[in-house]
Amino acid sequence: MISTIRRIVKPCFLLLPLFALSLPSRAQAKPASPTPFNSTTRPLGIGVLAQAGFGVTEDRGSYKFLMFGGRAGKVLTSDFGPGLLHGNFEYGVEVFPFWQSYTPKFDRRMCTAPGVCSAPYTVGGTFSGVSITPILLKWNFTGLGHSKLVPWAQGGGGVIWTNHKYPPFGGPPYNVNNDGPAANTSVWNFTPQFGMGVHYFVKPNRSLDFGANAIHISSASLGDKNPGVNASVQFSVGYTWWK
Repeated sequence: MISTIRRIVKPCFLLLPLFALSLPSRAQAKPASPTPFNSTTRPLGIGVLAQAGFGVTEDRGSYKFLMFGGRAGKVLTSDFGPGLLHGNFEYGVEVFPFWQSYTPKFDRRMCTAPGVCSAPYTVGGTFSGVSITPILLKWNFTGLGHSKLVPWAQGGGGVIWTNHKYPPFGGPPYNVNNDGPAANTSVWNFTPQFGMGVHYFVKPNRSLDFGANAIHISSASLGDKNPGVNASVQFSVGYTWWK
């Protein structure tokens, strides 16, 4: 009986050193990162997003915006920087093939000379177009450690084409300056912008994306008039695949 116990116990004692040697390696093992961002990889993100918002300046407070499209971004640097500023630099592009702005309707006349104007006709309403932002410079803040949340800040600029000259212009008091042949805006507008948001990684290579953007819309005087939309606030939600 005793010899049998010895035969069972002896191999266990021989395995103890191997078990002890394995403990340091287990203690040093790091948990897998919940995001694709680390000191070596530079992932590519491709996603879809929806964006909506409104004008915030006094004469554009009734303007509304809605758009659907996609984005692509490539991380160009490894993570670097101190503390909470630790992060990486990403270059991105956004395209909204569906872009709409909803504006108030009002009456306009076509005036060719002082006191010589046509019957009133309605302008404003819904404007449809396409928005392309080929320059988005983004900083991903990865200094939160092993967190699923990665805040970001970005700045960029793009262009919008609309099916009618945007924004609508003219109206009372009717005169050649407001309603004449040389009193129109443009179908082309530019969109300098700044935004902040956060990636929430539901998987290491999948993220829900939330953002808030301040966007200026201006034709840069491509049209006869350039009233623009000095400031709008637009909120976005999206989903990105990283690889």
